[in-house]
Amino acid sequence: MLMEHGHDDERRRRVRSRNYALLAALLALVALFYVITIVRMSGG
Repeated sequence: MLMEHGHDDERRRRVRSRNYALLAALLALVALFYVITIVRMSGG
């Protein structure tokens, strides 16, 4: 069974956009922890 080429491209595009969203969420968490750590170390 062969999938339609357009359908496969659409699925791949959806997976890639979800991966980028996950990466952005992880980077936001890392940045949040970094800022919290800096604030706590500086006596805030």
